[in-house]
Amino acid sequence: MNAHSFHIPVMGIGFTIDTPLRVAPFGISSVISLVDDMLMEKMREFHSRQMNVPFKGISSKIEDFRAKRITAFLDMMDKSVKEKFEELKDSFHKKGGELEKYMEMLPDKSELKVKFQQFVQEHSPKSVKEWLNTHLPTGSIDVNIMTKLDKENYEDNGKLPAEYNDAHAAVRGFANSTVHSALVLSAGMNPRLYGYLEEFDGFYPDEKGEITKKIILKVSDYRSALIQGKFLAKKGLWVSEYRVESGLNCGGHAFATQGYLMGPILEEFRKNKVGLMDETYKLFSQALVAKSRPCPAVAPEVTFTAQGGVGTAYEHQFLLDHYELDSVGWGSPFLLVPEVTNVDEPTLQLLIDAKEDDLYLSNISPLGVPFNSVRGNTKDIEKDIKTVSGRPGSGCSKQYASLNTEFTDKPICTASRHYQRLKISELDTKELTFYEYQKEYKAITDKACICVGLGTSVLLVNDLDTTSEGEGVSVCPGPNLAYFSKKSTLSEMADHIYGRQNLIERQDRPNMFINELNMYIEYFEIKVKEAIHPIEGKPLEYLTVFKQNLIDGIDYYKGLVEVISETDKVEAIAFRSDLARLERRLEYSLQPEMNTA
Repeated sequence: MNAHSFHIPVMGIGFTIDTPLRVAPFGISSVISLVDDMLMEKMREFHSRQMNVPFKGISSKIEDFRAKRITAFLDMMDKSVKEKFEELKDSFHKKGGELEKYMEMLPDKSELKVKFQQFVQEHSPKSVKEWLNTHLPTGSIDVNIMTKLDKENYEDNGKLPAEYNDAHAAVRGFANSTVHSALVLSAGMNPRLYGYLEEFDGFYPDEKGEITKKIILKVSDYRSALIQGKFLAKKGLWVSEYRVESGLNCGGHAFATQGYLMGPILEEFRKNKVGLMDETYKLFSQALVAKSRPCPAVAPEVTFTAQGGVGTAYEHQFLLDHYELDSVGWGSPFLLVPEVTNVDEPTLQLLIDAKEDDLYLSNISPLGVPFNSVRGNTKDIEKDIKTVSGRPGSGCSKQYASLNTEFTDKPICTASRHYQRLKISELDTKELTFYEYQKEYKAITDKACICVGLGTSVLLVNDLDTTSEGEGVSVCPGPNLAYFSKKSTLSEMADHIYGRQNLIERQDRPNMFINELNMYIEYFEIKVKEAIHPIEGKPLEYLTVFKQNLIDGIDYYKGLVEVISETDKVEAIAFRSDLARLERRLEYSLQPEMNTA
């Protein structure tokens, strides 16, 4: 049972690395990244000292150190959350105690809140604690793995077996931990990694049908969910949640769809969720029987959630009601909640001041995927100073994104000094105009060491040593952050989500679906220009399909206006007006047919 109808997605590497310690005791689920075992080891030491418990470090010289560090970190988190939760329940007799805060943050119509209030009125204090033990849930300590960040690793004798790859080791670290939570698989399907999940009992149902290590698929469309869900089901692995994320209206890496918009995607999930469950359960049960494992008589629970660009209580409730979702993810706004996320003061102020033009899709990620960033972040300043001084690139101390073999047999990172020197030397051999050279040079040196940059903020917040890595901070908010402009508390943000107060002072914020449509039209226009003046432009067929999908999405939203009007006529009027404006813009956009190159 979930206490809340929202969850906090993973943000960067360090921003939510210990968020569960702050929110799970209040029944709020959140997600941490499993990319950086070095950072987890530092934070395990920090929290161990904070809690006055013994700390024994895990050296990088021992076998399987990455998985063991992850297990130790998650075990520490699990133990600490359980202890904090017990303290919270013991505070039920205290005015202004943590339990009171727990109850106040719940939705006003929360069944849990109503039942608790009734029970307190009718029973003794001793019975109250027993009721809390039975009914009050904690939030889940969920973890995220980017499936493509599965770097191969080496020792003196050469390349290690695949199970020591980064993502494989992270799976093992999670599987061996004490947490009963979920593994979020993001950034697409990795068949070899998915197959590795079969090695761990926790991902299968037990005799009672319970799954201690659940699987969440983060997807951007229904087709991807169906393909991946069936792939896993054939292995006897059940997807407990399909988490739909907007392709562009999100933080971090932006995996743009081919013009498929959030509303139509959610509609497809709503119409097909029963069929999805039935189809995957059939394959799932067959696989379990073939493996002689316990098989639930009925399909295990499946939840459907969404995230990306939601910013108002109205949007939150609309997603829950109209698309029959179980939870909605709120990410970037929580970067302005120091009680929840790790954001150093200069970066926090940068985010508070950021407007639409400051939040942009950058090319800084070594993965070659568009990456949401904010202008003026200290990591980019640090990077630019190095470039101007003639030393472009990073020392690459962590190497989590070392995936490129363009110049070397052993993969290196495109943000590394090693790679950029080789790439610039190659560039110097080409016969290019000054403009062409500068453009390609910038594309090379734009890449930033986000492995370090996305984790530095948590070190600064907690006064931990950054000597070996520098103090430059990369930050990856979604464009929706432009409408949030002040520091808030956890309680205030919960009140905003549930409509008890409004943290957005601006009056010009469009609906989340309109914002996403605008981003996709801008993205389409850029791709058209690339096709007209191609370097590596998209082909005509791609652009034609892309535009048609946008047109189909606009037609869908025309019908949705009537649904919105039933609950908020003012919202519907603005939605209809914005939709008409964007439809005209798309109609008069540069046409793919102009590509005669």
